[in-house]
Amino acid sequence: MSVDSRPTLSAPDDDPWLWLEEVEGARALEFVERQNQLTLAKYGGAAFERDRDLLAAIFDRPDNIPYVRRRDGYLYNLWQDAEHPRGLWRRTTLAEFRTATPSWEILLDIDQLAAMEGNDWLFSGASSRPGSTRVILALSRGGSDAVTLREFDTDTRSFVVDGFFLPEAKSSAEWVDADTLLLSSALGEGMATSSGYARSVRLWRRGTGVEQAPVVFETSADHMRVYSYVDNTVPSQRIWFIDQTDFFNFRTSLGTTAGATTTLDLPSNIWMQTHGDWLSVKPRETWSVAGHTYEADAMLGMSLSAFMAGSRDFTVLFEPGPRRALQGFSWSDGKLLLSILDELRPVFELCTPSASGWSRQKLQGLPDIGVVDVWGLDAHESESNGDLLANVQDPLTPPSLMLLERGVGSPVVLKQAPKTFNADGLVVTQHEAVSVDGERIPYVQTGPAGVSGAAPVYMTAYGGFGLAVRPQYNSSLGKLWLERGGTTVQANLRGGGEFGTRWPDAGRYAGKKLSHDDFAAVAADLVRRGVTTPKRIAAQGGSNGGILITNMLVRYPERFGALFCTIPLIDMRRYTKLLAGASWIAEYGDPDKPEEWEWLKTYSAYHNAKPGQAYPPILIATTRRDDRVHPGHARKMAAKLQAMGYEAWFYEPAAGGHGYGKDNKERAGFQVLGFQFLKEKIGWRDGEA
Repeated sequence: MSVDSRPTLSAPDDDPWLWLEEVEGARALEFVERQNQLTLAKYGGAAFERDRDLLAAIFDRPDNIPYVRRRDGYLYNLWQDAEHPRGLWRRTTLAEFRTATPSWEILLDIDQLAAMEGNDWLFSGASSRPGSTRVILALSRGGSDAVTLREFDTDTRSFVVDGFFLPEAKSSAEWVDADTLLLSSALGEGMATSSGYARSVRLWRRGTGVEQAPVVFETSADHMRVYSYVDNTVPSQRIWFIDQTDFFNFRTSLGTTAGATTTLDLPSNIWMQTHGDWLSVKPRETWSVAGHTYEADAMLGMSLSAFMAGSRDFTVLFEPGPRRALQGFSWSDGKLLLSILDELRPVFELCTPSASGWSRQKLQGLPDIGVVDVWGLDAHESESNGDLLANVQDPLTPPSLMLLERGVGSPVVLKQAPKTFNADGLVVTQHEAVSVDGERIPYVQTGPAGVSGAAPVYMTAYGGFGLAVRPQYNSSLGKLWLERGGTTVQANLRGGGEFGTRWPDAGRYAGKKLSHDDFAAVAADLVRRGVTTPKRIAAQGGSNGGILITNMLVRYPERFGALFCTIPLIDMRRYTKLLAGASWIAEYGDPDKPEEWEWLKTYSAYHNAKPGQAYPPILIATTRRDDRVHPGHARKMAAKLQAMGYEAWFYEPAAGGHGYGKDNKERAGFQVLGFQFLKEKIGWRDGEA
């Protein structure tokens, strides 16, 4: 009997499952409802409910760290728990925050608002202006990237009558003054790029309709997006306009409310920030200019006014190495903070410019192992006094939130997260696998000391967009996998940003297939080292990691016992036509160009899946309100695999956006469903290991 395995590599556009791309289509929703019922009937029983409630209770703990940013002397936080699943937007003072049980002023109860207005509201951020009580709140329906913008007064704790209001769209707003916004929005005819983001910046004055707001900056529809930034770090306000061509390339212009006046003479693939009269840039490629050659991934600094006058005599503030890379940089009270990974060890330096040159110092008192993040406490650089926050953790040590006063004080613990699982007898070790081309691929293993030869292993990785992944404290895996005798593994694949531009570039375009080889090499290394067997390896990946997991299914099925694929990108033939897909061409390539489809088809698992193979069981899960990665990817892959007779399960809750749920209970349920599936399919009962 023949099996319909369309679409295929020989006929990539012969797709019988296109109807599943209709997000709210009646037939598609019938498919989703039927699949959800089957999956929950199989994996949503008493054990699921027990673990979901156990995990949700951890997420809802009153002693979890409330992460904050400071604006106008207040620390702001969004707090979610069992009583307030959507969250409380609230604020307090630093002095109060230092106490064991701070007193908070509730500004907005999101659950109350959602109930009152009959809408599925979630809080998605606030845009403020120094010295003003007025903010623009972004409210999302069910977690989508598209938001509704509404003006809110923090003093009266109410929405402003006849204030700024913008219906749902992918939008952001910057305050120019009390009565004027710079609006970047895809709302309106012709206002969206092919990626679905804002094509223009509009000057929107109070009391006028958005349709009357003049366009002051715009780009062509094939660019990714445009946005603006109002800079108050100088006495006379200045405005930056950014035309983002693709994920890695930008054109930055200086201007006024009338629009851009001067485009900075910089390569498009440079990341830059300014503060006062100082300019900091990080080139992605070697840059030769005015008799100087600057290395890719270096950190360069100079006077902005000197740069605008024609000088290119930068001071080199950071030099990269083969495994030493700058992860990020930001300004705080006139000092440039550099976040560095040196052989995956965290290092932080402050560079201070002056008329006589730059001085530098290493932040003291922070660990040089584990996971450390440092950022400015203040949301607005113009308000900063240099106070920094640091978050310190590792797979077995819960996070500590620390304050470094003015960036030079010894770290003081503000809040300590609770231990949420028993780590007795567990160890963290670092290893390297050798990939198909000889490259060393680092990975971190957490679990019982020694090797058993049959450990139940949970593997995960990302490998894309220059994003470095690090071994953080994970309550979900700790409580439901490690505490019960399992082992976890996190791999640092090419495509990520752990080792500078060479690492993500090696895993882009045609190299994405190499990134997948890296993950398979780690799985093989676990077996080689005697940790486990292939049938006892469960692997999970989401978003870009969805390409990874489905390629393990079709390219390396013999190395895994079960796979969990979440909010995934899978169909590489049509991804640019679905929601924000066109914005990722710089990472993957353009399937409409024959020469680029040649490499894209090598890792389009949707087209490479064929009947008669020994594929491991897979659960594919997405959310209906994901307006970034289209849920059609997950739906179509599950449908095709099932039609070919494979064990492929599917789950799609109605809300969650590009995430696992709109509240702690939904997020817990999404994860636990995956754990239940993976454990059963690798033949592991809790506590057996």
